[in-house]
Amino acid sequence: MILFASDLHLCPARPGTVHLFERFLAGPAREATALYLLGDLFEYWAGDDDLADPFNADICAAIRKVGAGGTAIFFLPGNRDFLVGADFCKATGAKLLPEEIVVDIAGMRTLLLHGDTLCTDDADYQRFRAMVRDERWQREFLAQPLAERRTRIEQLREKSEQEKQTKTCEIMDVAAASVSAAFRCHEVGRMIHGHTHRPARHEVDIGGRTAERWVLPDWSETLGGYLACDATGCRAIPFT
Repeated sequence: MILFASDLHLCPARPGTVHLFERFLAGPAREATALYLLGDLFEYWAGDDDLADPFNADICAAIRKVGAGGTAIFFLPGNRDFLVGADFCKATGAKLLPEEIVVDIAGMRTLLLHGDTLCTDDADYQRFRAMVRDERWQREFLAQPLAERRTRIEQLREKSEQEKQTKTCEIMDVAAASVSAAFRCHEVGRMIHGHTHRPARHEVDIGGRTAERWVLPDWSETLGGYLACDATGCRAIPFT
């Protein structure tokens, strides 16, 4: 059994979500052959030197214990934690994945991604994304003191939330053309991603064949969820 989860947005201000994740790690995750975390595990990640924070260190240690128990751990960065690096991987025991990757799940070529690259109708966000994913921008940002980075991230998050109030849900969702293009480009029959907080299974017609797109749920203080896949297919599982 292979499990997929994303958009937990873990932080000290959301103890209920943290408790859910700890229970998930102690139960379903330990029974899986592999666990894929597809981004936005944390509310934000200011750089690997933030591992000194006890909260972050505890979460990473809990993930590492699952890997030590035999579950392979994979991490694909999201729009909140794209600054994770080698130290994060060492602390969690996770293998860091590229922004898009095709894996074989019981014979099905499956595209994994966070999902924000599919939201191409949101031009403002895509410009911002291109800026913060630039290597030079990241070098300069990570060169700043940790406290300054945290403050800057909080300011960017506040600005983002304000901008969301002026955008329609359709603009912030994936663009159908981008979804189709990704299916065709990677020649896959399945896609799994998060980001949009709109959990569902979609059937997509790709040149006369039916492909499936699974959207992972975000986690709240009382409800989480993950996707479980094996030779029989995939199924969404709520976790309360």
